[in-house]
Amino acid sequence: MRPVPNISSIRSSTPTQILVCLSHLRWNFVYQRPQHLLSRAAKNHLVFFLEEPLFEDISEPRLDLNHTPEGVRVGVPILPHGLSHREIVEAQKDMLDDLLAALPPLTLAFWYYTPMALEFSRHIEPDVLVYDNMDELSAFRGAPAPLLALERELFERADVVFTGGESLYEAKRGRHHNVQCFPSSIDVSHFGKTRALSRKISKTHVPDAPRLGFFGVIDERMDPDLVAAIADLRPAWQIDMVGPVVKIDPALLPQRDNLHWLGSRSYQELPQEMARWDIGIMPFAINEATRFISPTKTPEFLAAGLPVVCTPIRDVIRPYGQLGLVEIAATAEEMVAKIEILLARPRELWLAEVDAHLAKNSWDRTWDGMNAAMGEASNSLATGFAFAAKERANV
Repeated sequence: MRPVPNISSIRSSTPTQILVCLSHLRWNFVYQRPQHLLSRAAKNHLVFFLEEPLFEDISEPRLDLNHTPEGVRVGVPILPHGLSHREIVEAQKDMLDDLLAALPPLTLAFWYYTPMALEFSRHIEPDVLVYDNMDELSAFRGAPAPLLALERELFERADVVFTGGESLYEAKRGRHHNVQCFPSSIDVSHFGKTRALSRKISKTHVPDAPRLGFFGVIDERMDPDLVAAIADLRPAWQIDMVGPVVKIDPALLPQRDNLHWLGSRSYQELPQEMARWDIGIMPFAINEATRFISPTKTPEFLAAGLPVVCTPIRDVIRPYGQLGLVEIAATAEEMVAKIEILLARPRELWLAEVDAHLAKNSWDRTWDGMNAAMGEASNSLATGFAFAAKERANV
């Protein structure tokens, strides 16, 4: 067996079970749903977050394991250039087998974010298999051809399926006997820092020159033409677009004197960045890639105390638009009109309604609900956790 790094300290810990997350996302890319949930899981479980491979000029594959401050162990397969698809799959399969063989005989949960990971993990039968279907990946640009077939297989294998929003739940609930909706949640204390910071920051603009802001991944889900149109309609307004640009050419983004593409900011930096803004905007395109999205930034903007205008995304309209917490606008002209209304509107009553709504939800509560659903799914299995863990220990 090939040695697995950074395993020695694991045997001295006292987790209740092992949770292996198989993800298409990078842990250090954007701090979002997987990071919120798995950081909370790591308080009681031994959590591994396995990313997609990186390729280097090396002769032998290796698995790099790093511990995050939250207690999650992030594994990155490092593979030689030039491998065939089958060799890539086999290398990841060997790494997964070696990792599991080096772990203590605890109950095992697999937590999938991508069906593509079945290619190297389907031979393992965990005690409980979770599919956290946070996005409709098949609608994203560059989606792999086998994805839909592998998702069908994942639905057949899963003990419980979670969806990241109501629209996705409605689309998937007929495909599995145990689909549960857990929409985007909120770390109120983190984004609530924005309110105090904004009061301390000296405002350098006059009332007719507000600063609008967006943060998040800038990809095919974004409508850059809409952003440019807003900038053209109100040249005195400043628009900050914060986030990494992926799957689209940054050179094609519209350029204006009052439009600023600022690149990535860390999760910790976001409250300070948002404190400079008067309005939060969510200028999403209306296309297949956004049909089922449930933007985490919706409650994050609200927790920061920022009024928000969003294009007609279904999981923003329900419930935020219906409750009057977020304004919905389909065109640049409508968005400008909504922003001007929000700039003039007193915020005290609106903030009270926002806080009452956000008080009903948190990532802690979401994780507790998911963890309970995992427990119920595992208890329904005929063999039970303990037997399966013992069998793996004897392999």
